Order: sequence, then structure tokens, then C-alpha cells
Amino acid sequence: MSHEAKQILFSIDLEEFDIPEEYGLTLPTAEKLEVSLKGMQHLEALMAKYNVSATLFTTAYLASCYPDYTRHLSTTHEIASHTYYHDRFEITDLATSKNKLEDIIGNSVYGIRMPRMNMVDINAIKAAGYLYDSSVNPTYIPGRYNNLNKPRTLYNDSGIWELPASVTPVCRIPLFWLTFKNIPFSYYLYLCRQVLERDGYVVLYAHPWEFTDLSKYKLPAIVKRTDGERLLNKLDRLFVALAKEAVFATHYSYIQSKEKAL
Repeated sequence: MSHEAKQILFSIDLEEFDIPEEYGLTLPTAEKLEVSLKGMQHLEALMAKYNVSATLFTTAYLASCYPDYTRHLSTTHEIASHTYYHDRFEITDLATSKNKLEDIIGNSVYGIRMPRMNMVDINAIKAAGYLYDSSVNPTYIPGRYNNLNKPRTLYNDSGIWELPASVTPVCRIPLFWLTFKNIPFSYYLYLCRQVLERDGYVVLYAHPWEFTDLSKYKLPAIVKRTDGERLLNKLDRLFVALAKEAVFATHYSYIQSKEKAL
């Protein structure tokens, strides 16, 4: 696999900061929005430093609260759907979130990722007009999902491209946000390189709120052990290391390149 062919598909779930509510803490809506906005601004600055174009899976609700900022982000990054609200879902949200985001950014929305990587009927995704879905984490997370039977890499399901989050070959160690936060940097980088070498690309994802100070929130240590500036610095190191071996690309551009190769 040539250096030029390898791609880093970095994505962000741009959503309301509602994870404390999973642990019994109710937050004001304004705070849920502001925490994510602050974190996104930190991430935006870091990505600009390295000319990273990412895919931002954005809830239509957050985008409607910050339309000018969302429009600004869309000039550099791909805006995709994270449905309408992060904490609740109706099947009609597939289409209404897509339409709302397109109205805000004045451009097409091609992809969707379900909140918490929940599964949804692929035919409903197709009917809503999407090209691809990135809601599959093809691993086993106790209490969340068991997707060990799913393909690890890009595949087509009923006319919809499925672009799973990256997991390692054989053992299927997930490279998602909790792994990045909680294992040593050198080992995480080793796993990313393993996936890049085998697959030619790596799909990584994070949340903006992770890059703020979470110390005041009653969250499990696994969620907030590494946060704010420490996590930004860790991501900075990752960008520097991976950029020596691959190029950054959006989900849509990667899928476009695969379609052209068919």
C-alpha cells in the first residue's frame, strides 16, 4: 500500500453534551450546547494547525442553535448528520435532520452516524436520501452492542455504503474515543498503524466535549480521565505522527474515490 493511498478519516460527533444524563445528572440545555461549542472551537483550531479536513456528524438541533458557526465549519469540513437530537430519535429524524443541515450550510449532506452508534433500518437510511452510514463499530462493547459479525471495512448494504469505525484485524480492538483516551499513546499509535497497513485507511472519532474540562461532572473515570488540554495535546501528537504516513480525508471523499475505482 503506497503512502499516497493511505487515508486518515477523522470524524467528530458534534452533539449536545448530554453524557452526564446517562449517569443521573440533568444539565440545562444552554450548558449542553455551550460545552460542545467550546470543545469544537478547540478542535477546530487544532485541525486548522495541521490542515485537517474532518467529517462532522452534527445534530440538526445544535446546528440550528449555531447556524453561522456550522456554515463556517462547512467551508473546511464535511457536515454529515447525527440525526436531529442526540438524546432522542424518531425515524422521521433521518430526513428532517438531513434537510435542516442542508438548509443551514447550503450544500448536500451525504452521510449519517446514529447517536451512540445505534442501529437503524438501512432501508430507512436509503429512503431519507443518504449515500453512506458510519454507525457500525464492528466490535463487542459490553452493554452497548455486539457487532463481531459485521465487516471491519467499507462495504455496501442495500445500496448504502457502510463505513465502520476502525478496529484492529483479528482481535478487533476498537480505535474509538474511549480507547484513545485511556491507553498509552504509543500503543494507540501502534494500533492505528496496524489498521493503516492492513486496510489502507483508518476511521477515528471523538466528541467536542471531551476537549473541555470535565472535572466538575460526575462521570466515570474512563470518560473523563484524560480531557481538555491534555487530550488536545494527545491528539496533536497523533496528528503529527499519522500525517507522516497518510493523508487526511473526509468520509465522503473516501467513498467517492472508491466509487470511481469500481
